[in-house]
Amino acid sequence: MSDAISKLVLNRRSLLASGAATGMLLAAPGIVRAATDKITVSVGRIPWAAGNAPMTAYMIENKLFEKYAADLGYELTVDWRDYPTAMPQVEAFVADDLDMGMWGNTPIIRSIAAGLPLSLMVVGEGRLRFLIVTRDGRGIRKPEDLRGKTVGSLLGGDPYNALSQMLRWELGSADPRELGINLINVPVLSQAAAVPTGLDAAIAIQPMYLAAAKNGTRAIWNSYGYTEEFYEGPLGSGAGIQVPSVLNSPFYPEGYYVHRSFWVVRNSIAEQHPNIVTAFMAAQQGAVATLSAQDPGDVSQLVKDYWKLEPDDGAKVVNDDLIFARGWAWPTVSEARAVQQASQYLVDGGVIESPLTWDQVKGAFERTAPLAKQAYELLGSRTAASEFTRTDVNDLRGLPLWNMSDWSEKA
Repeated sequence: MSDAISKLVLNRRSLLASGAATGMLLAAPGIVRAATDKITVSVGRIPWAAGNAPMTAYMIENKLFEKYAADLGYELTVDWRDYPTAMPQVEAFVADDLDMGMWGNTPIIRSIAAGLPLSLMVVGEGRLRFLIVTRDGRGIRKPEDLRGKTVGSLLGGDPYNALSQMLRWELGSADPRELGINLINVPVLSQAAAVPTGLDAAIAIQPMYLAAAKNGTRAIWNSYGYTEEFYEGPLGSGAGIQVPSVLNSPFYPEGYYVHRSFWVVRNSIAEQHPNIVTAFMAAQQGAVATLSAQDPGDVSQLVKDYWKLEPDDGAKVVNDDLIFARGWAWPTVSEARAVQQASQYLVDGGVIESPLTWDQVKGAFERTAPLAKQAYELLGSRTAASEFTRTDVNDLRGLPLWNMSDWSEKA
């Protein structure tokens, strides 16, 4: 790892000036207002994905990050950047050309394992629905039909991780090669959803599938553990039938796979400009709370240019997303466990050599835990403490990030 990676790099144009803290306390305990500092921060988002898309669109339109930063003593300029997936963000991060970004479990695990100097902040989106998709005439109507076929996936990302877990619990192996599946890398999410000539099937994310369905893409099965409309097999036909194998997954009731995407930040920013991190987390939660109270179809239209969905279909994506279902984005112990457990499965696929330890996972949160508490208190602690440990919901929860000292590796 080069020395440059560990330096504070807001990007090469970013740090314009700095000033000393004045010591003026804000409403939230522990937050100290600094003398006004001018600073630019580069932030990567994935507007073709799920919940992060309308949430960041709302943040951009209303300059929420800038407003909270101003309250904490910064004159902030945000360099928002659109990326198709997390992988080019990781490359930009390594090149000292990105300060914050939203990444899924898979690139986060690989980055922690490689020792990149990053910390996890709040949840960017979660419970993204991954679907096995095909087209008429490709001979695929049920999971068993994937054997011996050519399947497209974004390799090295969450779509492949979700696919491997679906195969593991339904067909007996997380390694497509053992099932005779010829796996092809499809780096563009919309292309995977289109199932182009040369592919028999692919794993697609829901926003891209809903757009591609208008042009003949069919879905048979999803990562939640239910059939889709093109399914035909021993369970019957059509959508909404629970596939029994999902009950064997350690991630049930969420499904075969616990999808979480986190906002990540360069460690040096968290250490040298902690109020910037607090401002981002407060702004993101403010956007989530506001949009969660609005009509899901209307929310989806904030990113119609990216999703290409009308309100009815856009609402399906918004309703599925973890942050809008919860109304809050604070990480819990279950989010941390999801990272650690998913790393074990990446070893099986040969992506990393050994799983992350619990200490490595907690270490990725230790710099941001006190800052998350400050953001939570800055917003008036509007999320009730009882929300974090509810069990009458279909997502996994637990003690929040600021109770990290009480986190246990096991439930």
